[in-house]
Amino acid sequence: MGVMEKIKEIEAEMARTQKNKATNYHLGTLKAKLARLRSELLIEQGGGGGSSSGEGFDVARLGDARVALIGFPSVGKSTLLSTLTSTESLAANYEFTTLTCVPGTMHYKGSRVQVLDLPGIIEGA
Repeated sequence: MGVMEKIKEIEAEMARTQKNKATNYHLGTLKAKLARLRSELLIEQGGGGGSSSGEGFDVARLGDARVALIGFPSVGKSTLLSTLTSTESLAANYEFTTLTCVPGTMHYKGSRVQVLDLPGIIEGA
């Protein structure tokens, strides 16, 4: 079941639920689920990672877990990110190709994991 189907299902349940003190909690949880699904839909339409919401090192938290790829330059962090996720991270034959944090999202056993490609770390660079 896709995100749009889930949104329509929750909206239909909210429409057929009577509004009174006994159903306030249930309607509140439905509204929270609806807000979460709509934000996921906006993020998916935005292209996943590397969008304007995730430039530089200030990256919006997304998914159930977060993994950062940290290491020396030219060891394959960008290639690994591109392989694991649908995000395109530029990889070239020279050091320091990645200058900012590049986020991507992968799915693992039913959970969403955010993977961050960080620039190469060298002391004094």
